[in-house]
Amino acid sequence: MTVYIALLKGINVGGKNIIKMADLKRVFESIGLCEVKTYIQSGNILFKSNDVEESLCNKIEHEIEAVFGIPVKVILRTSTELEQIIFNCPFSKDEVIEVEALSEVETLYVALLTHNPLKEKIECIDVYRSGSDKYQIIGREVYLLFHHSIRNSKLANNLYKLNVPTTVRNWKTLSKLNELAKTMEI
Repeated sequence: MTVYIALLKGINVGGKNIIKMADLKRVFESIGLCEVKTYIQSGNILFKSNDVEESLCNKIEHEIEAVFGIPVKVILRTSTELEQIIFNCPFSKDEVIEVEALSEVETLYVALLTHNPLKEKIECIDVYRSGSDKYQIIGREVYLLFHHSIRNSKLANNLYKLNVPTTVRNWKTLSKLNELAKTMEI
């Protein structure tokens, strides 16, 4: 069986679309997913399945909307893909440490996309790159490095212009999900 990480967009953020992780876990189990585990209250679910990504996304999205009445976009990565995301970070450790030293908030994020963005859509967000907001796209991931808060970033606020369903996680969350996924592979 493949270890998957489901990253749900837009639940439990700012007091909207509240779903308890225990309830979400039960929904995943009810549709036949195995060894379901959740991580923090922001819609991160690990599980095992023999199904393929597209089928799983459709099944999970349908069931969440049926049970909770909330339309949710699900972005999946396998444990192997998540490990590759961590490995592929285009920003050097020194660069990240330097930015973190200047900031009191998280600085390194990854926007996970359902599919690769079109070149002309990438050009739409390139105008928001600055000395304090950097990004690099590798496949279905947009690596983001902010010198200031993600909340005040024009780059972060315009990722929707890629015209691809996206959810964003900070580096610490992705690293922890990677650790948890590895323990499930044993």
